[in-house]
Amino acid sequence: MGSQFVLFISATIFCIGAVGFIIRRNPLIMFMSVELMLNSVNFLLVGYSKFTNSLDGQIFALLIMVVAAAEVVVGLAIILTIFRTRRDLDVDHLNVLKG
Repeated sequence: MGSQFVLFISATIFCIGAVGFIIRRNPLIMFMSVELMLNSVNFLLVGYSKFTNSLDGQIFALLIMVVAAAEVVVGLAIILTIFRTRRDLDVDHLNVLKG
């Protein structure tokens, strides 16, 4: 497994997540697309950390996973609250969070 393979797989997964985020209007799908993009970056960091024989990329990937876990908790709580009040999860019609 070479460095080009890691870069290609990571870029492919990132592009799938970006397209999913842009095309879909369901906040859960958009949320999963953002997580997919974060995981592709983690894959790239761990892959290149292996090639450079350094633990810096793996440590940084671990920090990204911790932040992503906190994001999941807060994001799902917001989505669940909006669904309970509106019964609609279309992003184009969400103006509940406006001040």
